[in-house]
Amino acid sequence: MSSSDFRHIAIKNDPGRPDRLFRAAASAFCSLTRPSRREIEQLEDLALPLLPSVSVDARRFVAAALSECAYPPAGLVRRLAAESVDIAAPLLIRSVALTDVDLIALIGRAGLPHARAIARRRKLNPTIAALIRALQASADAEAGVPVNDQPLEPAAAGAAEGVRRRLRSFMRPSRPPAGRSTWTARPAGASGFARLLDTALSGNPALFHTALADLLDIGLPRARDIAADVEGSELAAAFGALRLNEEQAFLLAALLAPARFDSVERIRGFVEACRAHLGSAAPALPPKVPRATPRR
Repeated sequence: MSSSDFRHIAIKNDPGRPDRLFRAAASAFCSLTRPSRREIEQLEDLALPLLPSVSVDARRFVAAALSECAYPPAGLVRRLAAESVDIAAPLLIRSVALTDVDLIALIGRAGLPHARAIARRRKLNPTIAALIRALQASADAEAGVPVNDQPLEPAAAGAAEGVRRRLRSFMRPSRPPAGRSTWTARPAGASGFARLLDTALSGNPALFHTALADLLDIGLPRARDIAADVEGSELAAAFGALRLNEEQAFLLAALLAPARFDSVERIRGFVEACRAHLGSAAPALPPKVPRATPRR
């Protein structure tokens, strides 16, 4: 970039300053042959807070630039990939930062426009490609468009149900025997818990499901099933595998489904389940004290 660009960036009251800074930071990053983890973090620390204030053109420019990066900043790529498809398309088509789980989550949230862009990716997971074809067939059937190709499901209402079935089965690992959940310990650490907490507070369940799937290295449908477990036993097992303490586990579970803990007994049961999965040496919860009958 030229020295005049840097002079423009230095003008604090210039309304175009966020756009120029956003573009300049991305351009400088993309010029690095092999950026370090620190350089990736620095770009995200600078660029993510600027996103709400930059123009569509600036977002489009940066998305296109990052789509060609061999070592892209994954957090920034995910944020830009969730934008409208006219911005996100280069990333959806080319970015190596988007995993299969990211792609399926984007299709679930953004729908057919993102799915069509994702369909143009090279070496696309065959299951995702099949999902996109079924989703397109369903949309065509609902719009009354004749279907020339043989769809994976009947080109009518059944196509939509076919998509849902495929979504549920996507990347689903084999389940343990009934009545027992087995996990490989994957300590989440402070950053993992922070991610779970942020997504639980977002009010968007899909974000939490994606975070849980990433941390446990499981399929998105499996993560969704765990979070929806009414009794909370599988959730307790999952949090135990992540080595969350009982306070962290209860906070997340209560944010996900406050109605799940409508009595002291249910709270007690969940906390004890967390302790059992953690192998905690903490003392058991005190016995329930009978409620005194109020005097009349």
